[in-house]
Parts: sequence; C-alpha cells; structure tokens
Amino acid sequence: MPKLLESTREQRRRQILDAAWRCIARQGFRDLTVDDVCADAGLSKGAFYSHFVSKDTLLMGLLADDAASIAQIAEDPATLRLSPVQRIRKVTESMLMQGADPARVQLRADVWGAMQTYPDVRAAVTAAVAERQRVFREWIDEAVRIGEMSIDFPPNALAALLLAISDGLVLHYALDPRAFRWGKISKAVDGLLDGFATQRRLEGVR
Repeated sequence: MPKLLESTREQRRRQILDAAWRCIARQGFRDLTVDDVCADAGLSKGAFYSHFVSKDTLLMGLLADDAASIAQIAEDPATLRLSPVQRIRKVTESMLMQGADPARVQLRADVWGAMQTYPDVRAAVTAAVAERQRVFREWIDEAVRIGEMSIDFPPNALAALLLAISDGLVLHYALDPRAFRWGKISKAVDGLLDGFATQRRLEGVR
C-alpha cells in the first residue's frame, strides 16, 4: 500500500482530532470510544490507529492541540505587535472564550480528575500551564519596564493569578453553565488589569 503524503497524513490527523472534540462535547472523554471518533470522522479504525495507538494517546494529542491553539495566538505576529498589556488581554480573552466551548470544558473537567492517576497527563498539563505562565510573566515584566503597568509584587504572581482565574472558571462552568456569562468575565478581567495601569497608560487610552 503506498504511503500517504505528509499533507494528507496531517489532514487525516486533524480530521480525527476535530471528530474527537465533537464527540467530547456530546459525551465527555471518559465515555468516548475509538468507534465513536471513527464514526464521526468517517474514517476506519485502521486510519485512527495509524495516528493514535490508543485512546490515551488520543488524549495526549487533544491536550497538545488545546495548548497549541493558545500558543498560536500568543505567537501570532499581529499579537506581538500589540503593547504588552494588550497582548495579555488578547490571550486571556482567548483562554476565556475556550471556556465557552463545551468540548474543552468537558475535556478539562475529565483531565483534572485524571491527573493524579496518569503521570503523562499531569506532565502535559503542567508543561502547558508553565509555558503560558512564562509568556505572561515576560509580558508583565515588559509592561512594568516600559511604564505601562505598575505592580509592587513579582510579575509571576499576576501571571499565575490570570491562569488560575481562567482554569478555575472553566471548572466552575462545568459544574453550572448558568453561573456566569463569559462576556461579563472578560470585562471583569479588563477591570483587574486596569487596576495595575499606570497614569501614563490610562492617559494614552483616552
């Protein structure tokens, strides 16, 4: 059997991941089966196993896909042309908008419960959070250095807080989708960041 072109392989892999996200939105990850994903994707189990050797490796692929979706926004040239605080707002808003996606809410709820049992899952989530925290810390430090933000505590503390707010709200939403509206949460985060704005930045916004 001839080998698939790399572009075709990547397209098939993307097809499987997209199907898995749709299935998770309907039933969560714990009850998901390989048959469910194949049926939704319109692919054979052989096609699935040529990309993922098991449901566990599919989970690792989904975690990587979730992390990459935020990293792509953070690394986008259009994002990097913004001021540090504007970058923080944009990426934080993107993380909050993920919380409105039922599939990502379901996956994260399942993953948080599994992290103590599965070291690989814990390591993947820890690495993704650490990378986001590093980026936020560097942007906050830059904002302070150029006079866009004023804080009297380490930048890492605010970076950790922003990430904790995002992850905590996703889990809260999994418990009760009617508890809050994401648009209002986004405004609340804007208010939080404005609280650390220097007079110079506030005058520049007017």
